[in-house]
Amino acid sequence: MPAQDSNNLESDTNNPRHIAIIMDGNGRWAQKRFMPRTVGHQAGVKAVRNIVEYCAKHKVEVLTLFAFSSENWRRPESEVSLLMGLFMTTLQSEINKLHRNNIRLRFIGDRTAFSDKLQQKMAAGEALTQDNTALTLVVAANYGGHWDMCQAFQKVVEKMAVGELINQKISEELINQHLSTAGLPEPDLFIRTGGEQRVSNFMLWQLAYTELYFTATLWPDFDQNSLADAIESFKSRQRRFGHTSEQVLKKSVTL
Repeated sequence: MPAQDSNNLESDTNNPRHIAIIMDGNGRWAQKRFMPRTVGHQAGVKAVRNIVEYCAKHKVEVLTLFAFSSENWRRPESEVSLLMGLFMTTLQSEINKLHRNNIRLRFIGDRTAFSDKLQQKMAAGEALTQDNTALTLVVAANYGGHWDMCQAFQKVVEKMAVGELINQKISEELINQHLSTAGLPEPDLFIRTGGEQRVSNFMLWQLAYTELYFTATLWPDFDQNSLADAIESFKSRQRRFGHTSEQVLKKSVTL
């Protein structure tokens, strides 16, 4: 399907508010070119820039990128070390650009496994951009869906233990308030590049009613036209949230 004209996308209220992406395929992209996997990760950073630019231009409210999962520590030590270095240098080079373009940066995940210097850079980036409004860029780093739910439940239990939550029932709303994504809309569109068709412990709670889009395109090749195609696929679907098609159509007519 051809990408829709960008002017139409900019003004279309049916666009997803929140897009979440697993950026898969950097290593395979490099291997296909007989290059080290590290070259693929560097090419992946360029793809990130293009997708962030597109989302900011087309009024997407939130873009969440799965940069480093809690399972990625199992990769070869040399690759993990390079990823950490690339993460640091990218932060150093991109934070001011994000700020100039009115983009808010937010990190989700367990930061305690990162070096003090990297944690400081992450906090500084969030502080600098906290009042920006063009796009919220969420970077999931050392993140896992199981971890997110566990830390949310732990927070609730601790608050109950000290009397902050008295006679409070455990509800979806209460859990939402304690997830790492608190305050953000749930993803409307989930994209995974690279050909795999699974969510890999990513935003398990938040993806309950998200539209899923899988593509064989490797992440470094996933460009703005690719994202436009994914958005077109999203807009062609009927989101029922448990209702019947007839109920959804009736509601759209009354609106």
